[in-house]
Amino acid sequence: MPKKVLIFSVTYYPRLVGGDVVAVKEITNRIDPKEFEFHLITLRFDKNLPREEKIGNVNVYRLGFVGDMKESADSLKFPLHYNKYLFTILGAWKAFRLSRKIKFDLSWSVMANYAGFAALFFKFLKPKIPFLLTLQEGDPFEYTKKRVGIFYPLFKMIFTRADAVQAISHYLARHAKDMGFKGEPKVVPNGVDIDRFDIEISREERVKIREKLGLKENDIALVTTSRLVIKNGVGDVIEALAKLPENVKFVIFGEGYLKENLKFKIENLKLGDRVFLKGFIDHKEMPKYLKACDIFIRPSLSEGFGVSFVEAMAARLPVVATRVGGIADFLEDPSNSSGQVATGYVCEPQNPQSVANTVNQAINDVGQNRIIDNAYKMVKEKYDWNLVAGKMKGIFESL
Repeated sequence: MPKKVLIFSVTYYPRLVGGDVVAVKEITNRIDPKEFEFHLITLRFDKNLPREEKIGNVNVYRLGFVGDMKESADSLKFPLHYNKYLFTILGAWKAFRLSRKIKFDLSWSVMANYAGFAALFFKFLKPKIPFLLTLQEGDPFEYTKKRVGIFYPLFKMIFTRADAVQAISHYLARHAKDMGFKGEPKVVPNGVDIDRFDIEISREERVKIREKLGLKENDIALVTTSRLVIKNGVGDVIEALAKLPENVKFVIFGEGYLKENLKFKIENLKLGDRVFLKGFIDHKEMPKYLKACDIFIRPSLSEGFGVSFVEAMAARLPVVATRVGGIADFLEDPSNSSGQVATGYVCEPQNPQSVANTVNQAINDVGQNRIIDNAYKMVKEKYDWNLVAGKMKGIFESL
């Protein structure tokens, strides 16, 4: 009989897919269903989605208010936005009801957010079922503390009542200890499907994609895949562009509450012919668009891990980023004195001039190919999803 794992996740395929959701699917797809059976409780949001279905190796149960889904996760309209708060109670109650007919061997919260509260309440109801907490958070910890407000003591209990914590970076592992987890957090990063990102596209296809994006043959295309939120520093890149040569362009894939603000910034700086807001793009289509561009960039203010950077490295693009949070696990600059192998180019957060200087450095670096090769080799050795899934299976078995 396979062991049964109950997963709590605020969102899941096919809507509002983030790095945490990708991780769940990639991990569960690589574990033999004869050994582990996965059940996942999530929010429904979209009235066109079924209440229950099986996606890959995961049995999905959806809850909450529904409507016509057109918004990003950052701009859900009433009453969909309040689903997240209800999930803390509805998710725990649904889990309790499921546990009456399914003997769960493990509960697994994908983040210490609303899903974490639901998992905590389920732990209160079923204290003998081991509770695994995964930390995937990218927002600054101060922001999270402010949001939970008077519920902060309860929020800390997500960490103190967890039987095990798995963090996707050493940065988040340290946070778990700061929040009161008594054990030793296990660091297992998110991964990348290397074969899907390390693709070849013909010159003709590259030209065709670049024309579609608004790029000319001699343009140097910076590209980012980011939620349009403050922490991802997209506005800093736009400001930096005004300090860079005219043939340096910026392609932005993503949606978020800052979109209108960024449009105003682009217009104000007269960069309408150099910045291209392309909105949401399906994750399956991402590799070819990365390959058609020249440099991946995201000067983040905070980052739990940053799987988009690793995906860009797998696609053999040079990466320009800040060395904040979990990014420090994999990004080393050519100028570092620690003896570590260089894997990208480091700029300062909230500093458009530093962003511009670092982009110039990347463009003019005669050793760029060596850095690209270093980064690709690192990703292959450390961040392949098959390796990640094997480590996660070990954690499941230990619990």
